[in-house]
Amino acid sequence: MEMRKRKRKMEGALWLLVVVVLTVVVAPAESVGDVKIWPMPASVSSGNKRLHLSKDFELLTQGTGYNDASGILKDGFYRMLVVVNNGHVVDGNFSDKSSLLSGLHAMISSPNDQLQYGIDESYKLMVPSPENPAYAHLQANTVYGALHGLQTFSQLCHFNYKSRVIEVHMSPWTITDQPRFSYRGLLIDTSRHYLPLPVIKNVIDSMTYAKLNVLHWHIVDTQSFPLEIPSYPKFYAQKRGINVMAELDVPGHALSWGVGYPALWPSNDCQQPLDVSNEFTFQVIDGILSDFSKIFKFKFVHLGGDEVTTISLM
Repeated sequence: MEMRKRKRKMEGALWLLVVVVLTVVVAPAESVGDVKIWPMPASVSSGNKRLHLSKDFELLTQGTGYNDASGILKDGFYRMLVVVNNGHVVDGNFSDKSSLLSGLHAMISSPNDQLQYGIDESYKLMVPSPENPAYAHLQANTVYGALHGLQTFSQLCHFNYKSRVIEVHMSPWTITDQPRFSYRGLLIDTSRHYLPLPVIKNVIDSMTYAKLNVLHWHIVDTQSFPLEIPSYPKFYAQKRGINVMAELDVPGHALSWGVGYPALWPSNDCQQPLDVSNEFTFQVIDGILSDFSKIFKFKFVHLGGDEVTTISLM
């Protein structure tokens, strides 16, 4: 019972940290009228009309250079529909059918969906006026830019709980955006604080809402060495446009390494940092980094570099 209480407190503290960090990292420096898009796009223009989303709101991809073989775009579109409560829409609750928005037409230039650092994440979103609504249009060079465009579109939607329709206010919209920074990250530390897989997935989902793109995963430290890492979270993140940067803390904060391999300690009386005079230490590090590179395809890996107690090395 006590363990369960501590777990709930830990998860609550993590969510509070996520909210605070996202607010600091991506809060816009200024507000443009009544535009409530977060973070604020590079360029925004809007009108004063209102559209309604069809309960059969669909994704069109005709003419695009991207075939979505991995389902990244399709899955992102369905996640967006869940966010805007599309499953609760009733078309018959408004009279002006001319304002009905039938779907979103996505045009993606690149056929490549490999997630790399520095990839083009720009997009242009155009939502029409009620006179000729039909479809909104989303243009992007890569599918990951298109995912950001879907997030922006979801923020234009307002579910009316009284009429049970989704409204898009201030149409028509033209929004052009690209990240100011190529690295927009959030750190979690599972070496000291156990986080269940569903919690890590929820953190990744929260990052997509704010258009963050790097999960800095502090995996190994003094307290634990949980190296048997499932590959599933990595693919879960990739489908949301988020790189996973793994961290193992060396050569300090390495007490946990010697639990399985005492030869990595300088001595039994000095159990950290790693014994840098022992060739076996470098063989182990090389093997671990090789395993990391097979699981985490991000360009970077983090080696910690925290404080090192050197007295045992003298």
